[in-house]
Amino acid sequence: MADRIVLNTISYHGKGAVENILPELTGRGFKKAFVCSDPDLIKFGVTGKVTGLLDGAGFPYEVYSDIKANPTIENVQHGVAAFEKSGADCIVAVGGGSAMDTAKAIGIIATNPEFADVRSLEGVAPTTNHAVFTIAVPTTAGTAAEVTINYVITDVEKKRKFVCVDTHDIPEVAVVDPDMMSTMPKSLTAATGMDALTHAIEGYITKGHCAISDMFHLEAIRLISTHLRGAVENTPEGREGMALGQYIAGMGFSNVGLGIVHSMAHGLSALYDTPHGVACAIILPTGLEYNAPVAGERYRAVGRAMGVEGIDGMTDEDAAKATIAAVKQLSKDVGIPTDLKGILKEEDVQFLSESAYADACCPGNPRDTSVEEIAELYRSLM
Repeated sequence: MADRIVLNTISYHGKGAVENILPELTGRGFKKAFVCSDPDLIKFGVTGKVTGLLDGAGFPYEVYSDIKANPTIENVQHGVAAFEKSGADCIVAVGGGSAMDTAKAIGIIATNPEFADVRSLEGVAPTTNHAVFTIAVPTTAGTAAEVTINYVITDVEKKRKFVCVDTHDIPEVAVVDPDMMSTMPKSLTAATGMDALTHAIEGYITKGHCAISDMFHLEAIRLISTHLRGAVENTPEGREGMALGQYIAGMGFSNVGLGIVHSMAHGLSALYDTPHGVACAIILPTGLEYNAPVAGERYRAVGRAMGVEGIDGMTDEDAAKATIAAVKQLSKDVGIPTDLKGILKEEDVQFLSESAYADACCPGNPRDTSVEEIAELYRSLM
């Protein structure tokens, strides 16, 4: 079967990349933008770095900020109504995964109104029309939602997250400017950075990996391992390296899938509102240990990309252990907790395990699993 790679039509990278937003909109003949951004980014002036450019050119826009950290069905439905009322003909998403995921869902439903319930978009969505033209401007270095063909929505009523996979939802333009990420606090930088590392590693070992995605993922692992600590300290080099690394990871995993680390993390975010990156970082070493019996031979390349000394002279078993140790060390260095104590409750383990097993990321896991085995993984982290 042929491998499929779906990417943005155009992407801009580096300091000053936001200067390309206005020319992209005006050059394509758009008249009014629907700006999706969360309340905190607006409050602290981050969104203003984009809307200021629109103001300066007299380009009309309307801001939509009814967006939560884990966007809900209601957020999306309110957004669709606001978009239709606004008279906008394009979307500019400014934010992390929450803003971009909300914008994707709004853009898809606006052109495919038969999916207005939102839930029917779960899984591989059978839409027929591309989403509203979207420019995505990430403010975190982690989710890579600006280059992926998926988004995640929280079903509050059912206490679960669901993943929507759709080639029609990818933003046509991605604008990846490290200056847009410079105000991220250390904790968010660490969490989103470890999410990016999880994308890269899970994408590298997933069942669907291919030669092109391997190339993306190994370079992403190298960049993230080299620059995450610096990004947490807000160095320019760290921010630039992470901005690029997380995007490259997205180029890969969006096209080949992930695994149970993400499946398990989604449930924690939906039930306890645990930051997604923190959940991924805590679960990642355990997931790697679980998958080692079937994917361990690929860990050597991961460790090499992370800079593990002497890894080429190690046995496969020792190389796998050294790679997992390097992941744990990076996570520790940026201040991520090592377990789920104080987060996970025993009475929720069965529900979470069933949700993780049913999650769209689970089938890509290199090792076939079960609800019972996932439950044991959760318990091992308590």
